[in-house]
Amino acid sequence: MGIQNFPVALQPIIQQGFLEREFQAALNSRLGYRAVADREEFAVGIGETLTKTRAGLKPSVTTPLVPATNTNLDNGLVPASFGVEQYTLTLNFYAATSDLNIVTSRVGIASQFLLNAAINGEQAARSLDELARNALFGAYFGGNTRVRVALATAQPTISVDDIRGFTTVFVNGVQTAVGAANPMTVTVGSDQYQLIAATADASNVSDAPNGISGTLTFASDVTTADGAQYSTVQAATASAILRPGGATNTAAIVAGNELDMDTLLNAVATLRQNAVPEIDGAYNCYLDPQSARQLFNDQAFQRLFTGATSANAVFKRGMVNDFLGLRFVPTTEAFVQPHPSIANALIRRPIVCGKGALIEGDFAGMDQADVAPKDAIVSMVDNIAMVTREPLDRLQQIIAQSWYWIGGFVAPSDTTTTPTTVPTATNAAFKRAVMIEHIG
Repeated sequence: MGIQNFPVALQPIIQQGFLEREFQAALNSRLGYRAVADREEFAVGIGETLTKTRAGLKPSVTTPLVPATNTNLDNGLVPASFGVEQYTLTLNFYAATSDLNIVTSRVGIASQFLLNAAINGEQAARSLDELARNALFGAYFGGNTRVRVALATAQPTISVDDIRGFTTVFVNGVQTAVGAANPMTVTVGSDQYQLIAATADASNVSDAPNGISGTLTFASDVTTADGAQYSTVQAATASAILRPGGATNTAAIVAGNELDMDTLLNAVATLRQNAVPEIDGAYNCYLDPQSARQLFNDQAFQRLFTGATSANAVFKRGMVNDFLGLRFVPTTEAFVQPHPSIANALIRRPIVCGKGALIEGDFAGMDQADVAPKDAIVSMVDNIAMVTREPLDRLQQIIAQSWYWIGGFVAPSDTTTTPTTVPTATNAAFKRAVMIEHIG
């Protein structure tokens, strides 16, 4: 498909590159979540699923070698290997299109052509940002839920709001289905139980964003006290979720549990405990405007700037950058949900991320010659393909403007970072982000 096949009125527009510049401008949005992803190229010819392996560390050696055992060929040493873990990146195909009839849109045709490109660009940017958000939060919701239906009598199975994070355990670094041979330690209420099965409901009724309601089955009976409605259910490897006021699950959040500086500092401390690297000198905190407003209402935050020469600039801008180890990134794509038990109340979710919290895999073959021939109008912008198709209808009037992306997002785990190798580390399987839940 060459430029010469387009109507004469449109050829100068394409040749001058106006379309590409318009598409690029639309992609420079404030959405944010995709920006935290480390981008990797997904090579051609290796299938649509790629499993990556991450090597762990070996424990420190603090005991001196006993001279009496320093004999023979092994010098009294026992070989030890490091641990590994794996995560899987899956490619998917995403695309959208719009048509432009050059006859019915003849008045101002150039503007309509560019407007379609701009709208396609915004759609592409928002779509990928939401895919990044879903992958990030999907991992960091994991292992945290609550009892949905109270137990009438002690029994091994409970209904929960979300089974994400309860379906698999890491066995030698590989995610393996939970079972009797591979149980998971889970705290329900105030006691620990061994989880042996997690089953999704036929009809999903979860309150959590993209949550999956279901049942958890344990090797022993759960008491009625532990199985009361809204009791906290937490896996031993659950991701860190902080809540002002110390609530242990979403339903336990009450009026007044607003975002404050103390909770944000606890999130930073948790990331530093796990030795999570910063992103250009700070951790990124993605939050919506209401979360940001609550922060500015926090007295501890206000006192920090009392009398400071930078106070006026901070409040004038309405946002703080690189503050106390945090870089605040406003977004309108943050998850907001109705409170599970308080009418007209909302739950908001800022998330604090370190480097490597998310990985984006872009298929290397998107712009290769057999996919995008040399004479095709295909432009790659921020690893997204923009396609403009010549009129192929009988009257040579309808132009198609489309975009597509082949790739995927995954939040890698850090199960090999344990208190054995990093003494301050937590047991969370996913350590590179900390979610915060507060009322809003």
